[in-house]
Amino acid sequence: MEYRLDRNIHSLLDPRTKLLLLFTSSVFVIGNAGEAWMNTFYWILVYLPVVLLFMEKEWKGGLAAVGIYIASYYAQRALQHDLTAVESMFALMLYIITKILPTIILARYIIKTTKVSEFLTAMKRIHITDKLTIPISVIFRFFPTVAEEAKAINDAMRMRGIEMGAKKASEAVEYRMVPLIASCSIIGEELSAAAMTRGLDVGKKRSCIWKIRFGFPDMIIIALCLACFGWWGIGRFFV
Repeated sequence: MEYRLDRNIHSLLDPRTKLLLLFTSSVFVIGNAGEAWMNTFYWILVYLPVVLLFMEKEWKGGLAAVGIYIASYYAQRALQHDLTAVESMFALMLYIITKILPTIILARYIIKTTKVSEFLTAMKRIHITDKLTIPISVIFRFFPTVAEEAKAINDAMRMRGIEMGAKKASEAVEYRMVPLIASCSIIGEELSAAAMTRGLDVGKKRSCIWKIRFGFPDMIIIALCLACFGWWGIGRFFV
């Protein structure tokens, strides 16, 4: 007998909807497709990831993202004319932050709220090959594991009296980055081995306890994404 649980107890959106939203954000926020013609949709896509974080009760992360984005946006607008070389580099950094931060926040939301089994089942529904879905499923566990490892390294360095604000800042960075880089290689190998151990690469049909289906929130997000591409197409070909 196959037991299933209600997907909505831990995730508002279907994994397929999340990936569509991520693709749409990449095109119209990072890629800036449509430019001024897509201005309204652009700002919706900028703040939608924060709304999704708030709906998952990620208040701290959402408020931090809004604060960083607003500060970067208005600092960039203040640096518009007659810039020195240093100011130009700073303005470029701010521009990059305003472009990639919303998509990074959205990616954080996807990784945090999507279980590996749920993702694999959703990808199987749309006939995506395991050669693509299994590496992506490993990534779902890679970044949270690296974050935990970085926190453990920071705690170990503080116990040894090596602080980021110390006089020898280069050593403080080195003592954190070198172990973290070494750990990333080990983590990647261990997660790949774990995926094979769990039978993710057997090529057979797998069962899933999560009930994958589209709900009303999915319909809203899908409609928004389709509206973005439709409005962009109108502006590109008919205006």
